[in-house]
Amino acid sequence: MDRPFVGVAVIVTRNRKVLLGKRKGAHGAGSWAFPGGHLEFNESIIDCASREVYEETGLCIKNCRYGTFTNDLFKAHNKHYVTLSVVCDYESGEPEIKEPDKCEEWKWFSWDNLPQPLFLSLRHLLDQDFNPFAMVK
Repeated sequence: MDRPFVGVAVIVTRNRKVLLGKRKGAHGAGSWAFPGGHLEFNESIIDCASREVYEETGLCIKNCRYGTFTNDLFKAHNKHYVTLSVVCDYESGEPEIKEPDKCEEWKWFSWDNLPQPLFLSLRHLLDQDFNPFAMVK
């Protein structure tokens, strides 16, 4: 039986900007997305967020807090994700392309000036009027 995957999207904030990567080699290629990935069995959501950000960018993060979730159907690829958003503050490091087969670049963007096209889960966040900077720490 087919079941949805659980994804974790990590909204890394720094100086009122968020980190986005331009995807390649998978569903959503060419779109801009947060760092993140699959939640592993027996892994906490916060541990997944820290692991994925470090594996993909080399950055260290802190002050992680739960955001919201999106229900993401990638019909063209027959994929279904429930994506959990985690908002974290930048701690240290500079973004590196650690997985060149999955991401071609990392850049910081203002929440009110995001690039196009956006990855489906990020578009769904915007549809919910979610704003990581409106969250109380």
